Amino acid sequence: MNQSSTDVASRLTEPAAMVEAYLDRFLTERTLPQNLANAMKYAVLGPGKRMRPILVVRCCEAVGGKAEDALPPAAAIEMIHAFSLVHDDLPAMDDDDLRRGRPTLHKHSNEAMAILAGDGLMGLAFELIVTRVADSKLAMSLIEELAVGTNDMVAGQVYDTLQDFDDSLAPLDRLKLIHRHKTGALLRASCRMGAMCGGADEQTLANVTAYGDAIGLMFQVVDDVLDVTQTTEHLGKTAGKDIEQDKLTYPAVMGLKESKQQIESLVAAADKALSGFGESAKPLRELCDYLANRTR
Repeated sequence: MNQSSTDVASRLTEPAAMVEAYLDRFLTERTLPQNLANAMKYAVLGPGKRMRPILVVRCCEAVGGKAEDALPPAAAIEMIHAFSLVHDDLPAMDDDDLRRGRPTLHKHSNEAMAILAGDGLMGLAFELIVTRVADSKLAMSLIEELAVGTNDMVAGQVYDTLQDFDDSLAPLDRLKLIHRHKTGALLRASCRMGAMCGGADEQTLANVTAYGDAIGLMFQVVDDVLDVTQTTEHLGKTAGKDIEQDKLTYPAVMGLKESKQQIESLVAAADKALSGFGESAKPLRELCDYLANRTR
């Protein structure tokens, strides 16, 4: 990555530090067994892209809101994401030893703590919104959005690992169903919650939702491509795992060239969704390009 690209990435991901500090304070102030608090912090504050909370903040700003107003749902969705990764890495699921360039939580501590820390992060995500969002109507809407996104993400994990599809569903349609749930659901919820915090009207929320749907699927298609084109050392997680587990992926179903064309198509769809926005949506457009061209 050249200096110019590094500068752009640093600017686009600027909200991450604010969200991390907010999460750290919340988990420090919440009375918990110290070993549980340590495990939660290991899971949620370790290295990571923070794309979901960044999207919450940037979507809030794009519709005219302030970053500070978006911090509760931004922190909450990062806890949900962290919980999903902790459980996804467990021996009963993907059985992985490496996450974000370091041992997975069950390797760092043990399986029991990993399960309990994941459970705790999920519950605390909703507690954070209830206790930190003063507008009760907005808090209710955010909780509903986060609950739907969380449950759809869990459904996506089932589609991915314990497949139960209608026999008539073609492989590509099965793949889209997996990705729109497993990865897309939380990215979509991130965009919608941010727009809600910014006071978006119905049409603006619909446009932000379309943007979220496009980048949600694109994010996972890029992940599929990286899994077969990058090394474990570069990714910070086990490469080639999807092939090893015989999972449905875009390169496996469509081929590498067509997968890259799909990424370009989804970038165009995301850009179209923002066509009615002004300069305030520039970070969202740049984030889309950044995510489409990432290498890890």
